[in-house]
Amino acid sequence: MAHPLSRSLPGEAVHPDGRFKVARTLPEEVPVALVFDGTTQAVMMATPGDIADFAVGFSISEGIVGAIAEIADFQEVAHERGIEARLWLRADRSKELRARRRAMAGPVGCGLCGIDSLDQALRPLPRISASGAYLSRGDVARAVDALSGQQPLRDQTRATHAAGFLLPGRGVVLAREDVGRHNALDKLIGALARAGTDPSAGAFVLTSRLSMELVQKCAFAGCPALVAASAPTAAALRLAEDAGITVAAFSRGGGFDLYAHPQRILSGETDVA
Repeated sequence: MAHPLSRSLPGEAVHPDGRFKVARTLPEEVPVALVFDGTTQAVMMATPGDIADFAVGFSISEGIVGAIAEIADFQEVAHERGIEARLWLRADRSKELRARRRAMAGPVGCGLCGIDSLDQALRPLPRISASGAYLSRGDVARAVDALSGQQPLRDQTRATHAAGFLLPGRGVVLAREDVGRHNALDKLIGALARAGTDPSAGAFVLTSRLSMELVQKCAFAGCPALVAASAPTAAALRLAEDAGITVAAFSRGGGFDLYAHPQRILSGETDVA
């Protein structure tokens, strides 16, 4: 069975000048169980689309695998009340996962729910090479607006986040949506891995605020820069500084704030096709 991405539901609009019936297209969300070698690792509420991307991206961004080649097989199984994303890992990775097994079960937007150790929440991150992608001022200033044009579910519902991949001089070349900002980024990371696209060649663009778990996912994916529509947290900036990740925030209206590792943002302009 296939789960719809959205549904049209009735409601009542209440305004100073009266009340009237309305029908709104609303995003759907279902439990998605991420099952590794027969054992559930996480259950997340997510938009029921791009599940293979979500599963692969979650595997990479949580450090369960280092590359898509370490996933031996994948199966998506839809149930009446949710979806199972079943992954089988290469033997060496399967052994490592059993050794560090932990439970994660969280609602939308909760990047730390279910973590049973503070060490897991603040785990060491890979450091991104200083050489990474270099972006022009125009690349960054236009990034969130460019991503806005690739959000069909947001246009229908006004209720989803998106994550996009920005390439220097080309703009946002790939995007994924979800009701959860963490899920949207995982779906993007998975889509890039499945397409064989190297995240180190560009930047991740997010429609949300920038919290520390999004920086963690960026580091595990190997992406050198984050561009966000809203504010970063102080903890996110400390983490980005340590991990070698460039952070640009409040990207809108042709401008942005530049924080950690600003050397990747060049002062010149680049035309975007």
